[in-house]
Amino acid sequence: MKTLKENHQGFSTVLALSLIPLSGFATDIYLPSLPAMAKDLHVSASAIQLSLVLFMFSIGVSQIFIGSILDSFGRFRIGIVSLALFSLTSFVIAIVPNIYVIYAMRIIQGITIAFIVVGKRAYFVDIYSGDKLKHYISLFAIIWACAPIMAPFLGGYLQSVFGWQSNFYFLGVLSLLFLILELIYSGESLKHFHPFKIRSIAQTYSGMLKTPDFILGLAIIGICFGMVVIYSLSSPFIIESVFGYSAVTTGYSSLLSGFSIMTGGIIAKSLIKQPLAKKVVTALIVQVSLVFLMIFTVPFGSNIYTLIGFTICIHMCGGFIFNIIYGYCLSRFSKNAGVASGLTGGAMYMVSSVFSYGFANLYAVKSQTLLGIANISLILVMGILFIAFNRYRKVRVSNELKTAFA
Repeated sequence: MKTLKENHQGFSTVLALSLIPLSGFATDIYLPSLPAMAKDLHVSASAIQLSLVLFMFSIGVSQIFIGSILDSFGRFRIGIVSLALFSLTSFVIAIVPNIYVIYAMRIIQGITIAFIVVGKRAYFVDIYSGDKLKHYISLFAIIWACAPIMAPFLGGYLQSVFGWQSNFYFLGVLSLLFLILELIYSGESLKHFHPFKIRSIAQTYSGMLKTPDFILGLAIIGICFGMVVIYSLSSPFIIESVFGYSAVTTGYSSLLSGFSIMTGGIIAKSLIKQPLAKKVVTALIVQVSLVFLMIFTVPFGSNIYTLIGFTICIHMCGGFIFNIIYGYCLSRFSKNAGVASGLTGGAMYMVSSVFSYGFANLYAVKSQTLLGIANISLILVMGILFIAFNRYRKVRVSNELKTAFA
């Protein structure tokens, strides 16, 4: 087995950080192409949106179960095979323009991305500790937000110049490049392999799933991400079909949305020492106010500028909340980093895919008003969940203090 060399640790860390947004790239790069794909493949908008939802659901389900595999068999070899498969399936999608082939390939891609991203998140727990580990964990959400910024922006231009297949050719080449760099500079980071025993693994999962603050935190970040996904699913059709703009404009709008998510994460990182509850409650109040303004200002004028303007502010609050709760969940079980990382990422994608696709189709989001109604519905659910989360979190802190002074 190839172990990680000490003199390669710096570049390997850069590679690990670079691979974390790969799931976002695979999700977002073809968003501006959704209308063109639906037309070219002769399918409905919901049918082409389903390709995104299937990818998200498969990555979510996979992450829940693969943490124990990575903790037992290591990160490196599994990551290499996953990168190779992801690259291959990207080329298949580009070459075989059939909706059912795309569905199948996207499900496989979800599984491979799950192995890659969970392994790379766990890498940092393997290598770093203390303040250094906290520093990198707080960077995860910020770096992950790079994908919603860059991917649709790039995808819009690729769609405009070369067509929708070019998005998948790009993903295939990018993952192939990462594969080569991983083979040269990376290696196995796991120092202590856990025996692959079903009973002990089941007990680990059971313990985590019975932890109320952890489970509620997973639901909150899933809904936070779900708000972004609803915009991703609906904005290409609103901007291109309703407002009459091009795929490039959709790319720019997604770039601004992604930048706002990153900004929210950066603000959260700068306020890392402030009380958690105070930060999240403030962000929720601001978010609710913005969504109501988004809905009630429609009679006075609705256009691409109002749509994107309100979305930027709403997603900035979402990125702020996401960063805080995401960091809390990832660091909740440091002794089983792979399992915790898998559950965190998996639940996020599963919750977001169900809520986003469900609400997008429930409200048939094709306007600023309907997008606002979908957003306020998700925020209300998130607020209720946070009340329960904070209550259990306080109980946990209180019990830890009692144990420390016992």
